[in-house]
Amino acid sequence: MSGVHSHGHNHSHGHNHTHGHGAMTTRAAIASVSTALFLLILKTYAAAQTGSVAMLGSLADTGLDLVASLVTLFAVRYAMQPADNEHRFGHGKAEALSALFQVMLIAASALAIGWRAIERLRGGAQTTDAEYGIGVSLIAIAVTLALLAYQRVVIKRTGSVAIHADHVHYQTDLLLNLAVIAAITLDTILAVKGADAIFGIAIALWLLYGAWRAASSAIDHLMDREWPVEKRQKFIEIAMAHPQLKGIHDLRTRSSGSDDFCQFHVWVDPNMTVLEAHRVMDEVEAKLMAEFPGVEVLIHPDPEGHKDEIGYIPSETLDHHDHRH
Repeated sequence: MSGVHSHGHNHSHGHNHTHGHGAMTTRAAIASVSTALFLLILKTYAAAQTGSVAMLGSLADTGLDLVASLVTLFAVRYAMQPADNEHRFGHGKAEALSALFQVMLIAASALAIGWRAIERLRGGAQTTDAEYGIGVSLIAIAVTLALLAYQRVVIKRTGSVAIHADHVHYQTDLLLNLAVIAAITLDTILAVKGADAIFGIAIALWLLYGAWRAASSAIDHLMDREWPVEKRQKFIEIAMAHPQLKGIHDLRTRSSGSDDFCQFHVWVDPNMTVLEAHRVMDEVEAKLMAEFPGVEVLIHPDPEGHKDEIGYIPSETLDHHDHRH
């Protein structure tokens, strides 16, 4: 029996889901770009006035925020395009490609800041004009808090993955600005020698850690990594709740941008007609779509007892991984 599926209507459902709050997520992305641009100008001035390596690190982070926000804005809009004849699975991987581009920028700037901080330690240059550095950092904290409040509203209404990622990043910016205040205060007001350079190195390491995490996530998308175990088990449980499914096997999952894809085989009564089997598949899909909006499902029905694969009922063997050819 051939696989019963609803490739078209499921994808359009996911597409509408993705576009439902497009205007709001776009406004949030523009707010993010504007914030980064404003802070970039302020921090460029402060870094030039103070000569602080920690401020330079904060400036680089803001510059990367600006590039990241612009790339994210472009990538998210591109990734939201519907599937076409050349890209039948959609354009979701554009997000992962943009993330890898950002990773390269972050890593390069982190290494440059670390090198500058080491040079400062060896040269012993002093940070000056502390009031500029501290003042700009306080303004940055206030502006960032306002942006975070707006992003929280947008995330609550849209559930946007891209805006949530931006939100998490700006939360770390609060800590970064506090670190700059601490570095400049220690170095200039309390005269702790090398404090600014040490904070600069710490900020560079923090940026490298962020780059590593972003790279891991992007590579998972590009390599079609399976969904987390908990998500897969929940998916199986919902599907198996249908009384006419006798077992599930050969479950395969992947994500591409904000789109999820899942395919699996099910055991059904061998005496079912194709029409009955199709009705059951549609009912299973409807339940899955309610719990996993936007997922694209492909189901292949097999007659119960078919030994091509090892069938299993999740309630009995929830700890098992999916079985494959």
